[in-house]
Amino acid sequence: MSRDSLLIKKPWITEKATTLSEIGKYVFIVKPKTTKSEVKKAIKEIYKVDPVSVNIINRPPKRKRFRNSTNLRSGYRKAIVTLKSGQHIDLIK
Repeated sequence: MSRDSLLIKKPWITEKATTLSEIGKYVFIVKPKTTKSEVKKAIKEIYKVDPVSVNIINRPPKRKRFRNSTNLRSGYRKAIVTLKSGQHIDLIK
């Protein structure tokens, strides 16, 4: 397993992400310090497709209260990868 495949944690499969995949955009959860160029290189190596652009979204951790206790919901980093037209990724295997 190469270093690039470790940068991508998992695909993000939601209703909105599925709608985006119809227009050639795919959403992945990535490691917190991953850059756009690293994501592009990893997607190219893992899925054998040509990414055109990568957009990164950081979701910060949130404090949640329940009765008398407070907890911290973990944050994450999402990457939205746009592919060259005509290419697609089959996420359900």
